[in-house]
Amino acid sequence: MRRLIVILGVPIDDLNMAETLDRLDEFVVTGRETGKGHQVATVNADFVVKSMTDPELRYLLQEADLSTADGMPLVWGSRLLGVDLEGRVAGADMIPALAQRAAAKGYSIYFLGAAPGIAAKAAEILKEQNPDLIVAGVKSPPYSSVIDMDPAIIAEIKAAQPDILLVAFGNPKQEKWIGMYGRELAIPVMIGVGGTFDFIAGNTKRAPKWMQRYGLEWLHRLLQEPRRLWRRYAVDMVGFGAFFLRQWWVMRRGNVPTPVLPKTDLVLIHDTAVLHVEGHLTVSNYDGFNKKAQQALAITPYIIIDLADAVFLDSSVIGALVGLTKQARDANGELWLASVPPNILQTLSLLRLDRFFVIVDDAKTALAASNTPSLKATENAPAAVVADDLGNDGETAVPVLETAWTILKGPRRLDAASAPEMVKTCTSLLDANPRVVLDLSETVLLASAGLAALAQLNRIADEHDGQLRVANCSKDVMRVIEMVRFDKVLALYNDVPAAVA
Repeated sequence: MRRLIVILGVPIDDLNMAETLDRLDEFVVTGRETGKGHQVATVNADFVVKSMTDPELRYLLQEADLSTADGMPLVWGSRLLGVDLEGRVAGADMIPALAQRAAAKGYSIYFLGAAPGIAAKAAEILKEQNPDLIVAGVKSPPYSSVIDMDPAIIAEIKAAQPDILLVAFGNPKQEKWIGMYGRELAIPVMIGVGGTFDFIAGNTKRAPKWMQRYGLEWLHRLLQEPRRLWRRYAVDMVGFGAFFLRQWWVMRRGNVPTPVLPKTDLVLIHDTAVLHVEGHLTVSNYDGFNKKAQQALAITPYIIIDLADAVFLDSSVIGALVGLTKQARDANGELWLASVPPNILQTLSLLRLDRFFVIVDDAKTALAASNTPSLKATENAPAAVVADDLGNDGETAVPVLETAWTILKGPRRLDAASAPEMVKTCTSLLDANPRVVLDLSETVLLASAGLAALAQLNRIADEHDGQLRVANCSKDVMRVIEMVRFDKVLALYNDVPAAVA
């Protein structure tokens, strides 16, 4: 069971350096045996601030298999929230330690990214320090967007079959790149390392130890590169500080001490587990809840957390819910939060986790969803209907006329896992009818792989002398589309009736 602490909407693993290396060992072993890839993020304040306005980055950080506290503001923030992190695990410290561990255990490492020559020099230095280190490859590709990456690079990395892939594209590109291609690569450990290659190669000097100890490494870097970094640090300080104060105040106001111990009941209904939670759950008393949750996951990946009688959840308990959701989804299941009290819902909304969790009105609604065979079999699969007219009530009409549009409902998460199936389905529909409306009303996440899928389908529709129209984009989905200026390329509509008019 992961120990996660949610800080400003981003879950951070509560691990020290030794525990982090042990977790990476587990990932390598699991990845070699099963082919599962694991995404690792080294999170600092800049990551968190960017995630506030970048829904895809926020989702990737919330879904990461491991997130370390790279910056001291996260450590300080956890202390103020009363849920202390073990300490800082900076990428610049972790990668040399990981190279030493890899040399001892026979793991191979691929170095990707950074400026020309930097990755090669970093690999050479680590090899000199660890003669038994296996360097699977080194590549510093020319600049391109995540979507336009040369396929030959992906093929080259796959052919090298490394155990560990270090990606130095900077945040958020490296996280999005791993999110888009990681499933295809199936490398046991994939880590976004930012400027770590520059530190190892000596291209960038790290702050003295005393500055690192007191959390002043940012000041050292600012003095080195003031023109490049001053704006970033100013935005990070204001954004991180203001948002953290809101989280601190909400958590402080809701955490009223109570002598009543929390209670968690576990009930199995068909193949769905229902956990009923009562009272205040905090870092000091939620062991019983975790135990029951793990018992449930050992039986079924379909979990309902009934919070009707919950009073307060602190950052560590919310982190536990994130971890449980990740476990359920990794097992092709789902976790629902039911009957969420207003104060807890307010906290989840503040932390942007209301989009991450599936939140329903009550346990009965969640049970109905969990026992729908089509949902269990194809939760992320698209569904298509055909209509030539759509009433204001949103129901499709019957006939298929020459002017009819095919309506395809998008998956809940349009990412690397669901995009291939959607492309396959939509391509088949375009072959039959070149006019397709993609209804994204139930889509809460659009990732880079989903953007690439939309671009591909748009081209296919053009080749068929037809058109792809996209309707019902949520605020987060529209934000992702606008960030890459796809709003200038795609035909976007407020709703399906407008799209088929």
